[in-house]
Amino acid sequence: MAQRIAAHPQLCMGAFCPRTGEALASLFLKPISAAQLQSVRTWADCAEVGSQDGAQPSRDLFGISLSSVSPQGVEAIFAFFWPRALKAGWRQIYLGSPVPGLARWRRSEIYAPVESYVYATRRGMPQDPQLRYYWQKGFKTIVACKPDYFPHAASLDYGVVVRGRIPLSSLAPLWRHVPLPWLRGMQRCMARVL
Repeated sequence: MAQRIAAHPQLCMGAFCPRTGEALASLFLKPISAAQLQSVRTWADCAEVGSQDGAQPSRDLFGISLSSVSPQGVEAIFAFFWPRALKAGWRQIYLGSPVPGLARWRRSEIYAPVESYVYATRRGMPQDPQLRYYWQKGFKTIVACKPDYFPHAASLDYGVVVRGRIPLSSLAPLWRHVPLPWLRGMQRCMARVL
């Protein structure tokens, strides 16, 4: 963890209870290029702290870890990070997700390809509970389904890489010139409207 914080301190954040100081949520991100994302096989490859040697500078991030004991903590982190992401010019965030319903589904669908489960929807949202959670947080695009991605019995060691676009990031050249306090105010206004 210390290595991740040292490598990208501006991309590591936490939410804490103001009364007790208890950690409610944390998020660790790192820059990643499209080429790196395509070439890696495992979550550990994606999460490895290192540079983008030889790669074009990227406007994309990989979410190494999003941990929480509180939905409000996650919301606080996203609210904190969003204006800073716009100001920095970040465009997309990729996450590696388990698919915890896969093992149970596989028991009744022995010969079906794993992708049948990964891409399955119910009421317009992913069938898998973890993919549905990320979908509700804005990670609506499934980029890849990878075997042996990380050890997770309920996912049969599969992982799914999902992508979320940072809202309004297409105007990145503009946001670089807008003061951060103004972006935070804009975020509060949008939160009231939505």
